[in-house]
Amino acid sequence: MIRSFAAFFERLVHPYPEDPPPTPPKHFFAFLWTCSRGMRPWLVGMTLLTAVIGAFEALLFGMMGRMVDWLAGVAPGELWAREKWSLLGLVAILLFSPLVVAVQTAFKHQTLAGNFPMRLRWDFHRRMLGQSLAFYQDEFAGRVATKVMQTALAVREAWFTLGDILVFVTIYFVTMVAVVGAFDLRLVIPFGGWVVCYGVALWYFVPRLGKVSKAQADARSLMTGRITDAYTNITTVKLFSHAQREAGYVRSAMQEFMVTVHGQMRLVTGFEVVNHTLSMLLIGSTAGVALWLWMQGQATAGALAAATAMALRLNGISHWIMWEMAGLFEHVGTVQDGINTLSRSRTVVDQPNAPALRVAQGDIRFEQLRFAYGGKGNDEPLLDGFNLHIRAGEKIGLVGRSGAGKSTLVNLLLRFYDVQGGRILIDGQDISRVTQDSLRAQIGMVTQDTSLLHRSVRDNIVYGRPDASDAEVMAASRRAEAHGFIQSLSDASGRQGYEAHVGERGVKLSGGQRQRIAIARVMLKDAPILLLDEATSALDSEVEAAIQASLYKLMEGKTVVAIAHRLSTIAAMDRLVVLDQGRIVEEGDHRSLLARGGIYARLWAHQSGGFIGEEDEGSGDTLHVLPRTDDSEEEEEPRPAA
Repeated sequence: MIRSFAAFFERLVHPYPEDPPPTPPKHFFAFLWTCSRGMRPWLVGMTLLTAVIGAFEALLFGMMGRMVDWLAGVAPGELWAREKWSLLGLVAILLFSPLVVAVQTAFKHQTLAGNFPMRLRWDFHRRMLGQSLAFYQDEFAGRVATKVMQTALAVREAWFTLGDILVFVTIYFVTMVAVVGAFDLRLVIPFGGWVVCYGVALWYFVPRLGKVSKAQADARSLMTGRITDAYTNITTVKLFSHAQREAGYVRSAMQEFMVTVHGQMRLVTGFEVVNHTLSMLLIGSTAGVALWLWMQGQATAGALAAATAMALRLNGISHWIMWEMAGLFEHVGTVQDGINTLSRSRTVVDQPNAPALRVAQGDIRFEQLRFAYGGKGNDEPLLDGFNLHIRAGEKIGLVGRSGAGKSTLVNLLLRFYDVQGGRILIDGQDISRVTQDSLRAQIGMVTQDTSLLHRSVRDNIVYGRPDASDAEVMAASRRAEAHGFIQSLSDASGRQGYEAHVGERGVKLSGGQRQRIAIARVMLKDAPILLLDEATSALDSEVEAAIQASLYKLMEGKTVVAIAHRLSTIAAMDRLVVLDQGRIVEEGDHRSLLARGGIYARLWAHQSGGFIGEEDEGSGDTLHVLPRTDDSEEEEEPRPAA
């Protein structure tokens, strides 16, 4: 019975709506209102029932006062005859109030308490997933996660305080004053004086508590972000023996947080003392006025009992109000802090009703591109008037030192950033006018810095194609030379093989193992456009040689853009494009570029299978190289490209 009752109210709200979440406004009350989307009928129901409960409680004190008068002035045998309807009214209140409380608490705890913040987390998380790559380059991941979690709870508590607690207190106080005034209007004077003084105390303390609570929420997010950052990069911390330094770095954030805590607790202590003083004055003055009126014969014993009981009840409620108001402003501070992150506009967005990209051939054009990472017109552009045509099925290699613009072109093709001028076309379709999901679905990419999800090996591989069968997963793994080591994997929970979990960012695997899983993932995806950014740099020579053939087969029939500092891995491409400072300085195939005797030829002569190094300070267009560290010798003729 109870379980069915609770389940009915739990099902009133769906915590995971499918419709896309709106962009929350930046103003507090507008933000709060937008967050209540889908919850408003139940918030209103909870609020109205709370008002009824508040009125019931105050009326109950009045009825108790009347009973004292009946006992003093009515003979026992005449009580039912004279006060029958009053007694029946009291019984009705006592019987009806549990039902009201049951429905009110069901709205609050079954319908709203769990579903409301979970729905907000769902919406906030989807909004954060839609933020651009630049957004996450400027934020702690832990800080963003903290704001998603704690802002959702703060919004719920703010609504509960406004729609439940404050309504209860308001209705209770108004009803209480009416009941006391019905005995004698002069009994209202102490309550009126108390509410004025209490309001002044709230006016002084609560905004200050709100201000320090906002600072505290920001300090908490910073502290959590720094702690998470240390855990995320624990290998680097241990490698450089900087555990103590990281502890000190977090300690400074903890100290900033403690400053806000001390400020908050000082205000709370002052408020507590003032509140208790006002409560004692209320009880004393109410009892004194009621006793004086009784001595003058102008008030009954029932009025004395009811007024004093209400003053005592108000003493308890005033402490509750104080903490709830302090909590409200703490939640206000948390919400305001979260607004700065959660309401931030997305910089890379799909156009309304944007169609999906359809790739039949894979022809790519960069036309008159202008791009600066700052995103402003007055920033020095990395690309300015850049043009490049990659024909359908063509395989090109991008060559150039770090900062020449190779990765930038790849990021723009994936639309991780929007260009400030020009356009990028795939099969004649402007990528800024199609959906981002459809664009990236048509592109497979293997990067040098492979990051895996903290899930099973299988989950990581099928990320390229979630509907793939086990047979297809294993086939892709074999092609990527990964099946052998995957079978030997196990984790602390006893999971083995493809079900073994790889740890955060794949930390339980070697760099070469992570790279082979990433290659298997892209092989399974089998997209018509393939991007390779140092795809085999983490592999040893033997495994690299084995995978080269598989990658070469994977490239058949696809448009390929490859970046590599080891020129031998891209020398067999159809065309090589040499970049320097965002400009194309040379292009052609391997043989023609060697014959030209330019930058590429000098790189090839210097490398002997090495890597392109950084340009020395003050040098011209010469690109220096670092020798290889393995013992293999470079062949004169290039091998199949990766």
